[in-house]
Amino acid sequence: MSTLKPSLVLVIALAFCSGTALAQSPRLGKPIPEADVAAWDISAMPDGTGLPPGSGTPAQGAKIYVEKCVACHGENGTGKPFAALVGGAPLTSGIETPKTIHNFWGYSTIVFDFVRRAMPFQQPRTLSNDEVYALTAYILALNKIIGDNDTMNAQTLPKVRMPNRDGFIVKFPDQMP
Repeated sequence: MSTLKPSLVLVIALAFCSGTALAQSPRLGKPIPEADVAAWDISAMPDGTGLPPGSGTPAQGAKIYVEKCVACHGENGTGKPFAALVGGAPLTSGIETPKTIHNFWGYSTIVFDFVRRAMPFQQPRTLSNDEVYALTAYILALNKIIGDNDTMNAQTLPKVRMPNRDGFIVKFPDQMP
């Protein structure tokens, strides 16, 4: 008969086993190269930090929109079957008010960032930087936020003042344009 208490036996067993378990790892995965991380680190901040080189106009964007966006967002961004991109009543009309680029989005760079990451829906991240700038310009022009002849690029896009810019509580005020 042993004089060791069961709890002491358990502690001793765990001490011997844990050293072996910690020394061996399943060797799953591998370190991610910086180049691979950089390909996914594509955030565009409200002040324009992170915007890539390139440019586009509403006229260029209109052609791309017809080719790659109209099936989901309708003629001239009016919606159907998915979200409308244009117009919209003021958000003071109630919580059920449809949110669009014009009445909800606070910064033009967020429009660019979203289009670059998520559109077209069935093939995200397939648009070139020039195509994204052009589509952003087209959507902003449809909403009468910029003119039909304005060019959007890394310098001009952050300067666009969105109608609902002051409708948000800013989390990082030092990053605001």
